[in-house]
Amino acid sequence: MNGVFFCPFVFSVIMIIKLIVSMQFTFQKNALDYLYKSSFVMQLKSLSIVLLLLLFIFYFTSCLNTKNITNKQPKANIAGIKFLGEYDVPFALNYKNTTIGGLSGIDYDIRNNNYYLICDDRSAMNPARFYKANISITQKGIDTMFFTDMKYFLQPNGTEYPNFKKDRYNTPDPEAIRYDPIKKILIWSSEGERILKEKDSVLSDPAIRMVNLKGKFTDSFLIPNNLRMQSAEKGPRQNSVFEGMCFADNYKTLFVNVEEPCYEDGPRAAISENNAYIRILKFDIASKINTVQYAYKLDPVAHLPEPINSFSINGVSEILSIGDNKLLVIERSFSTGRMACTIKVFLTDLDQATDIINNPSLIENKKFKVANKKLLMNMDELDIYIDNIEGITFGPLLPNGHKTLIFVADNNFNPLQRSQLLLFEVME
Repeated sequence: MNGVFFCPFVFSVIMIIKLIVSMQFTFQKNALDYLYKSSFVMQLKSLSIVLLLLLFIFYFTSCLNTKNITNKQPKANIAGIKFLGEYDVPFALNYKNTTIGGLSGIDYDIRNNNYYLICDDRSAMNPARFYKANISITQKGIDTMFFTDMKYFLQPNGTEYPNFKKDRYNTPDPEAIRYDPIKKILIWSSEGERILKEKDSVLSDPAIRMVNLKGKFTDSFLIPNNLRMQSAEKGPRQNSVFEGMCFADNYKTLFVNVEEPCYEDGPRAAISENNAYIRILKFDIASKINTVQYAYKLDPVAHLPEPINSFSINGVSEILSIGDNKLLVIERSFSTGRMACTIKVFLTDLDQATDIINNPSLIENKKFKVANKKLLMNMDELDIYIDNIEGITFGPLLPNGHKTLIFVADNNFNPLQRSQLLLFEVME
C-alpha cells in the first residue's frame, strides 16, 4: 500500500487501539478485583500490547516510505489508457461561501496527496480562486472526493481580483493551474480579454502568474509580443489564448498552449480540414522567458453544428508532460445542437518540430514542421456522456502499480452540464 495513504490510516488504527486499552484499564480499576485477575483480561492486555507493537512497526516503515517520495516529475511510456470510472461533483456545491463549478484545471501533489483545482469564475460569482481537494481512488474507479480548502488569487497589490463591472481591465479569466513541489508554489494562467467597441474597448493581455499556496502573488512570466492582445486582427483571438499548461524537465520548463490559432497563423478549425495551427510555447522557469514556440495542427471540428452555421469549435484545452519532450494533448470539440463534447487525447512529440518563435505568420511562411501527434483515445468510443474536459493530471498509483490519469470537466456553472472527474489507468 502506498505510504501516502497507509501512514495516516495506521495512525488512526493505533489511536483506536490505545483507546481500547485505556478503556480496558478504566474498566479494570472500577470492576471487581477478580476480573482484573482473570486470564481472559490478561490475555487481552497482552494481545493489545503485541498489536500496538506491530502497528508501530508498520506505521514507522510506512511513514519512511512517504519521505522517500521524490519531487521528480512522473514520466510514462504510454501504450494506452483504460477508463475506470467517473465521479460528478454536485452542481453548485457551496464551500467556504463560494460556489464550486467551472473547474478548468487540476494538478496532483503526490507528497501530501492533495489536488489543486482552478475555478474559471471571472470573479462574477465569487472572487477568482482555487480549491484544494482529496480524491480517493480504487482499481474500480473514483470512490469519493471532498474539498479541503479554498484560496482567492490575489493581485500584486494584495487585493482580490475584481469582476467585470468593477474593473473590466483587470478582471482575470483563469484557466490552467500547476503545482511546483520543489518551490511549493502554484502557477496559473489567465486568457486576458479582447473586446472591441467604438467607445470602450478592452485589451487585456493573457498572463502567467506565480502565487504561494495562500494565493499571494509572487511573480509573473514575460509574455511574448505575438501573444499580446491587439485591436487589429493580429495576435490571439478572444477567449482562445493560454488554455493549457504543464511543467516539464523536472520543473525547469513550462509549456503553455493557445487554444485556437492566432490571427496571423490561419483560420479557426472547421468541419473540414483547413490547416488550423496553434502554438505551444516553451518557457524557461528560471528566467520566466519564452524560449521556443512550436506549431501543432488541430483536427477538424468533430460534428456538424445544428443549425449548420451556428457556433462550433475545436481547440486544445490542456496539455500534460509525459517526459522526453513529449506531451499528452487534449483536443476538445463542441458543436451547437449537442450537449456532449468530443474529447481526443493525442501523444505528441516535439522533437522534430520546428522552432517558430521567429516566424510571425504561419500563413505567409509555411517552411516549418509541426509537432508529431498520434491519437491515443477518442472518448466518443467510451459510449458515455463526456462534458467539457479542460484539465488533466497524473494521479496516485493503483494497487497493481500502474499510473493513473485524472481528467476534470468545466461545467460552465450550467445545471445541464457536469463537473466530471474521469479516472484512467495508464498502460505502458
